Amino acid sequence: MTVPQLAPTVPLRSGGAIPLIGLGTWPMTGAECTEAVATAIEAGYRLVDTAENYDNEDAVGAGVRQASVPRDEVFVTTKFNKKWHGRDLVRPALEAALERMGLDYVDLLLIHWPNPDQGRYLEAFEGMLAVQEAGLARAIGTSNFTEQFLTDLFAHDYTPDVNQIELDPTRPRRELVVLGREHGIVTEAWSPLGRDHRDALVSAPAVADAARELGRTPAQIVLRWEVQQDIVAVPKSGDPRRQLENLSVFDFSLTDEQMAAIAALEDPAADLLDPLRFGH
Repeated sequence: MTVPQLAPTVPLRSGGAIPLIGLGTWPMTGAECTEAVATAIEAGYRLVDTAENYDNEDAVGAGVRQASVPRDEVFVTTKFNKKWHGRDLVRPALEAALERMGLDYVDLLLIHWPNPDQGRYLEAFEGMLAVQEAGLARAIGTSNFTEQFLTDLFAHDYTPDVNQIELDPTRPRRELVVLGREHGIVTEAWSPLGRDHRDALVSAPAVADAARELGRTPAQIVLRWEVQQDIVAVPKSGDPRRQLENLSVFDFSLTDEQMAAIAALEDPAADLLDPLRFGH
């Protein structure tokens, strides 16, 4: 039997560690999602990402339970939406999520968006501290928080373990990544291969040239660029071959020149979902 390759991990400030590659699950649902999660775990994935608003927590939980890997070896992340931004609302939100997933705890609980129109993300963070203390969430964090919102958390002595943001070579979010590092926050990338421009990204000369030189796929080059910076990446795929391809980025490295060439793909005009105008 072939032993699956596991992604290295990076430590979390409150303890434990998170794998550098995980499985994104949006917009998969139902049996497709369950099968994708179970297949990925059998292939060596140890991080699975879901959210209440993905409408697939039940399918993700079923996939985790279906796989032969013990629960305590799989890092499960979920997120709650704006309905639950309140000190006393986070626990019922998480308990409902755990019931949907058929799990006793999550490894990471995130505030999905800051939703500043409500102005209650500080209360939501207080609620997360309580469920962490209760053992229902091993680690807690934020998603789509920019410098403005993180700085507000810091001013109240709150620091997330993880900040999950949209990030790829065209949207490297350098200042946000640096701010996170200064405070011991792990940055996690959603849509790490490009939300709306994957084809253009993987065909860019800096990526294509590195792929040719290293005998890798362009997608592997992009993911390697991210994990080589200790940025966690959660690409979505239900295809077993693509899942394995995305996971197989830890037996090679990019040179400094290749890293710089890919970093030069940054596009200041690239569209970002602005949490001041978008949220749920």
